[in-house]
Amino acid sequence: MLKDFVHITLELSASFLVLLGIIKILGKSQIGEMHPLDFITAIVLGELVGAAVYEPKVNIFYIIYALFFWALLHLAASYLTLKLNAVRYYIDDTPSIVIRNGKIDKETLRKNKMDINQLQNLLRQKGVFSIKEVAYAILERDGSCSIMKKPEYDTPTLADLGLPVKTAELPVTVILDGEIIKDNLELTGFNEKWLKKELEKRGVRDIKEVLLAEWQQSSGLYVVLQ
Repeated sequence: MLKDFVHITLELSASFLVLLGIIKILGKSQIGEMHPLDFITAIVLGELVGAAVYEPKVNIFYIIYALFFWALLHLAASYLTLKLNAVRYYIDDTPSIVIRNGKIDKETLRKNKMDINQLQNLLRQKGVFSIKEVAYAILERDGSCSIMKKPEYDTPTLADLGLPVKTAELPVTVILDGEIIKDNLELTGFNEKWLKKELEKRGVRDIKEVLLAEWQQSSGLYVVLQ
C-alpha cells in the first residue's frame, strides 16, 4: 500500500509541473481570466472526483489522499508565489505590451500565442473597435487587456472641458425584489415612512410592486417596477 501512495504522490507532482508548463506554452490568452493554478486544479480535481464516482474499483482512500495532496500542492505553489519573485513571475507571468505608441508589437503577440483577431476581440470587449484609436494596449496576467487611447480618440474629462467637478457618489439600493433593505435605508438618513411617501408620489401603493429602488444624493430616488 505504501508503494501505491508513493506512486500517486509522484504522478500528481509530475502532473502538476507538466500542466503548469503546458499552460505557460499555451499563453495566458488561452485560459481566460482564471489563474493558472486554479485552472489546472479545476481540471485535476474534476478527473479525481470522476474517478471516485465512475471507477468503483479505485480505492476511495487513494482518491482522498490524492485530493488532499493536490490541495497541498496548490497551497505550496500559492505560498511560493507570495514569497519568491522568480516563482511568481513564472506562474503568474508579467503584463505584456502588445500595442506600443500606436504600433502593434508582433513579437510580443507571438510570444503570447495571440493573433490579430484575438487582439481585436479583446479591444472590442473594452469598447474599442479600431486599433488606430489605441496608443497602448497591455495584455494582463489574467488574459484581459488594458487600453490607453490616443489623445484624439480619448473621452474628454470634466477637467479637460473646464467644467466643475462633481463629488463621486455611489447609489444605495433601498428596495430589492419587493423588500426594503433596512441597513441601506439607514445609510441614506431616511426611514420607511419617507420611502413609502416617495413611492406614493410615483403612484406605487405597495412595496411588492418595486423590483429595484436606488437612492443617490444628486438624483434622488430611482424606481423600477416589477
